[in-house]
Amino acid sequence: MIATSPSVSGTFTTSQAANAEVLSTLLALRRPLIMGILNVTPDSFSDGGAFLSPDAAVAHAGQMVAEDADIIDVGAESTRPHAVAVSVTEELQRLEFVLPAVVRLGCPVSIDTMKASVAAWALDHGAAIVNDVWGLQRDPDMARVVARHRVPVIVMHNRDAADPRIDIMADIAAFFERSLAIAARAGIGRDLIVLDPGIGFGKTPEQSMTALAQLGRLKTFGLPLLVGASRKRFVNAVAPAPPDKRLGGSVAAHILAVERGATLVRVHDVAATVQAMRVITAIGARA
Repeated sequence: MIATSPSVSGTFTTSQAANAEVLSTLLALRRPLIMGILNVTPDSFSDGGAFLSPDAAVAHAGQMVAEDADIIDVGAESTRPHAVAVSVTEELQRLEFVLPAVVRLGCPVSIDTMKASVAAWALDHGAAIVNDVWGLQRDPDMARVVARHRVPVIVMHNRDAADPRIDIMADIAAFFERSLAIAARAGIGRDLIVLDPGIGFGKTPEQSMTALAQLGRLKTFGLPLLVGASRKRFVNAVAPAPPDKRLGGSVAAHILAVERGATLVRVHDVAATVQAMRVITAIGARA
């Protein structure tokens, strides 16, 4: 049976110390970092059901590690629009075998969840990073869990619904200010925070493209930026194609994101993105 409220010692363990250094170690590589997506769900917008089987999920994670992903992001609840919410118990059941097995592959693992209890379980079972699509603002216990475990957290901008009338960049900035205030009150150091503008989340396709085009404005926060544009709906708005046929648009968006200040990109197609980033890095070194 899976414990949904694991107890955590107040001491700074060796594992916690290592997790606290994961982000700084990756950033020290001074190149674009690739986060590979592992959806252990039946209803993801892009690959729903393909990796719901534990064996298929772990095999896919192993493939992404072999393709040189820097982080494997494991999620067990779809966050696409109109997705069916799952209980803590169901989310943990999907993770029970998969997450520890992926951790054993030796690549840093992030847990993609909006539930503090799921994040706590995952951290106790080897995850090293929390990826919260509600930026510490949905579950009131999330910031405390992150602070208690002393791990990096990805703070993503989100909205309950898109509003084409708003200034999306102002909305993202205000959201991050609120998230950073929550983090500071919980005792999460700024050196453990990554900001994600949330491409495709609570945004029209046009707003997602604006967030990419104006990503550089977010550098004023002085924190690493992550962009997850992989297979998103805005690609289809420009060049119609089903999600699994949006590789070209996804790679193009991630290259532009890196040029505008992103340090990490979250992708479905690791090999193609790694190749693209290595090429632009090599060319850039000769400029």
